[in-house]
Amino acid sequence: MRGLYVIVDLDALAMRGLDPEAFASAALAGAPCALQLRAKRSPPEITVAWLRTLKPLCAAAGVPLVANDRPDLAAVAGVDMIHVGQTDASPALARMLAPKLPLGISTHTPEQLNGALRAMPAYVAFGPVWRTTSKAMPDPEVGVAGLKQAARLVRHHARETGDAPPLVAIGGVTLDRVAEIAGIASAVAVISDLLPPPDLADDDAYAWVTVRVRHYAAAFVDPLRLSSASLPEIPREGR
Repeated sequence: MRGLYVIVDLDALAMRGLDPEAFASAALAGAPCALQLRAKRSPPEITVAWLRTLKPLCAAAGVPLVANDRPDLAAVAGVDMIHVGQTDASPALARMLAPKLPLGISTHTPEQLNGALRAMPAYVAFGPVWRTTSKAMPDPEVGVAGLKQAARLVRHHARETGDAPPLVAIGGVTLDRVAEIAGIASAVAVISDLLPPPDLADDDAYAWVTVRVRHYAAAFVDPLRLSSASLPEIPREGR
């Protein structure tokens, strides 16, 4: 797992009037390393329906589909991976409910990270690196220094066990900041910075998303390339 980890947050998309399927298709066209459905306030049947809608899109793009929080729904929908946070289902419960699915775990402190590493996850997320608006009560910022410490802990775990799960940076990541951490983390997870400007018409908005994802992906090929990059102008017809 290396590059941009796209999070399709149903609440965030609804606030912008964006269609989740169209948004996911646009993001997948930019070649992310993973795509997660985040449906914190949706009923189970709606979450499963969206997972089943996104599954063939991700399969066609060769990108793993990750279900947030609900291992039971992930197993029903047949996704590729599960992601749990510190207040979600425990790794043990997640594996009991969906034993065949790889597991990613969010962490916010070195202690939580060490605990997650002992669970042998497919990847570990760490942050928030910067202030985030995607949570009502976010954990304290860890900063770039905290992310570097997390990377050292992952490397130490790899030396001790031979297991080296990718480290995913979370929280407040933007295109202007990604070059600063692309050499530290294997991937970055993003919600808000992938939402297009509200003045763009639908077609232009989704085209903007694709270009945005490509720029993030480029940061992991050449971090210096994005140090002063800006998105190319997108046609504004239909505004």
